[in-house]
Amino acid sequence: MNDLNYKTHKAKEIKGEDYKEKISKLLKEIRYGSITLVIQDGVVIQIDASQKIRLK
Repeated sequence: MNDLNYKTHKAKEIKGEDYKEKISKLLKEIRYGSITLVIQDGVVIQIDASQKIRLK
């Protein structure tokens, strides 16, 4: 298994409720991996997504 840093999005790139759309898009794009939300004072400030590539 190879773990690659897929995308990191900062708060200034994700305005208001746009983070929900971004998460939805990432869920459709990532086949294997994880999405991590960084929350500060009840506000999403960062989204980290990593995709795993499975070698058979």
